[in-house]
Amino acid sequence: MTEAARGHLAMLTFSALVAGSFSLGSMAAPHIAPEVLNTLRFALAGTVLGTLIALRGGIPPAAWHAPWRYFVLAGLFTAYFVLMFEGLKTGAPVPMAAVFTLTPVMAAGFGWMLVRQRTTLRMALALAFGGAGALWVIFRADIEALLAFRVGRGEVIYFIGCISHAIYAPMVRKLNRGEPPLVFTFGTVVAGTLILLAYAWPRLWTTDWAALPSIVWVAIVYTALFASAATFVLLQYAAMRLPSAKVMAYTYLTPSWVILSEAALGRGWPPAAVLGGVALTVLALALLLKDDAPVTGKTG
Repeated sequence: MTEAARGHLAMLTFSALVAGSFSLGSMAAPHIAPEVLNTLRFALAGTVLGTLIALRGGIPPAAWHAPWRYFVLAGLFTAYFVLMFEGLKTGAPVPMAAVFTLTPVMAAGFGWMLVRQRTTLRMALALAFGGAGALWVIFRADIEALLAFRVGRGEVIYFIGCISHAIYAPMVRKLNRGEPPLVFTFGTVVAGTLILLAYAWPRLWTTDWAALPSIVWVAIVYTALFASAATFVLLQYAAMRLPSAKVMAYTYLTPSWVILSEAALGRGWPPAAVLGGVALTVLALALLLKDDAPVTGKTG
């Protein structure tokens, strides 16, 4: 298997794992402050990653050089996750997942700005299809709502978070200095935990932990192990092997995964008209993956 193929496999797994956090997050969001939930998930994810690294021989000394890099990346990702759960308080999982599919368009722009990654004509066409499909789902196939640009508060909040996510992928390539994905991820998660502890400290003490429903703890464990620790490693692994736009292209699968997870949880299916937008996002993914040009730009 080529390095590019490994990157694609990593992102396919990434898209499936991320989707679960939308459904679980929408069920847990009303019961706990987003900064508190994310502090716990980052701390748990860091513990798991630290244990794995210790079992594999520890952290190489070179990884501690320029620790500010981890705080830059952590600032981007913590902003993304906090805003995601804040948005899920009022936004439905499928439209929120569609907002996530706007990330590749932004990632392509930031990829060029930060590491001069170029977007081909096919990639631009795919991004246009994906963006159109995302908007169709976000506005729930309502032409009047689209023309009036009536979008929910939750989707707007989450879109701001997605800007941070889009900057994150090219920044990994810009800031990585050869550290293994697991070690680089651990540094980012530890920095993120410190940032969130400082931000969430007052709410950590006022949260009524005994009163939290079980869905909150399920969401914390899932997002820590699968939607944080695992996806951080997968995203950083793929970002070193694929252009930023292609890395984020797999977000186009997220609405499809979320629709399936919502149905599996017994929460129903979206209107048939909305599925047309989902089909456009899948088409966008197919176009983006058709031409595997080599990655250009800084590698570390």
